[in-house]
Amino acid sequence: MNTIAPAVAVVAPEEIRLGTGDGRRFEGAGHGAGISYFYVDNQPGQGSLLHWHPYPETWIVLEGDAAFTVGDRTITATAGDTITGPAFVPHRFENVGSGTMRLIGIHASAVIIQTVVD
Repeated sequence: MNTIAPAVAVVAPEEIRLGTGDGRRFEGAGHGAGISYFYVDNQPGQGSLLHWHPYPETWIVLEGDAAFTVGDRTITATAGDTITGPAFVPHRFENVGSGTMRLIGIHASAVIIQTVVD
């Protein structure tokens, strides 16, 4: 058994912040991780554009109510729910509640690859 720990570092929110809000974009390749994620903090009516990835994406709703459109299906999820979208299928999400919606979108890739659908 190897008892020598590899280099471990904390990634502070300020290092991966998106814009001026609380959203974050973490790409694992720069941190020795095999996954990436978005931490999303949206107000009512806010959400993502329709897009797809060449790998699956898994969302964990941390707070609020979110509508996920994956292909031709739309489902509503609430805090505690986990949703998975398959590779190459266009998807989007939107805050459909009356308060803040927070979620984490986990990308099964060390690099985020995203194609927006017109």
